[in-house]
Amino acid sequence: MGTSGHHSAHLVWDWNGTLLDDIAAVIDATNAAFAEIGLEQITLERYRELYCVPVPRFYERLMGRLPTDAEWLVMDAAFHKHYWARADACGLAAGAAELLAGRQQSGLTQSLLSLAPHEHLIPIVRRHGIEERFVRVDGRVGASTTGKAEHMVRHLAALEGVMPDRVVVIGDAVDDAVAAGHVGAKAVLYTGGSHSRGSLKKAGVPVVDSLHEAVAVAEELVTAA
Repeated sequence: MGTSGHHSAHLVWDWNGTLLDDIAAVIDATNAAFAEIGLEQITLERYRELYCVPVPRFYERLMGRLPTDAEWLVMDAAFHKHYWARADACGLAAGAAELLAGRQQSGLTQSLLSLAPHEHLIPIVRRHGIEERFVRVDGRVGASTTGKAEHMVRHLAALEGVMPDRVVVIGDAVDDAVAAGHVGAKAVLYTGGSHSRGSLKKAGVPVVDSLHEAVAVAEELVTAA
């Protein structure tokens, strides 16, 4: 790990909706999942207002009740089938490739933690040519509907020499801020993904409209600490 980044922020990036501009694919896949059990189609605006983790709670907000185990299995399978059929066509968010390259070339460190299945995450990160920008890339292993907090614990434990007080999580969901707080890290939330600005503000952390701004704010948070 680069020594020049010792007093700078270590960034833990989220993938879906943050580095990967995939919200259109997510909406299409969500509506395909809803159709399987007769739910009404959802717009991007409504999705961003209601989305939350764990995902069954999101469905509860729409249905007025938690889905049954059978409904959950049907919707989860349908979502992943339709999402991964569309994911390869999704590009990186504006400025993402340049930001990642610039930080690496400056000796600053960053890693990637996603709740996307690890076996799907690694190939798509490689196809975008950015795997080498990260000191570590972790996707989800096994089934999980409980959010990112415990995954964050394991991710940081595997990062040699990175203290939580200089870690900033950059993501598009309130759950990213929850996971950051769980390990004593900071967070910056980005409006380009799954949540509305109003929803993100409830997390009590900085909310930004671009990844460039997210990185700048992240460095300010660590410098001011």
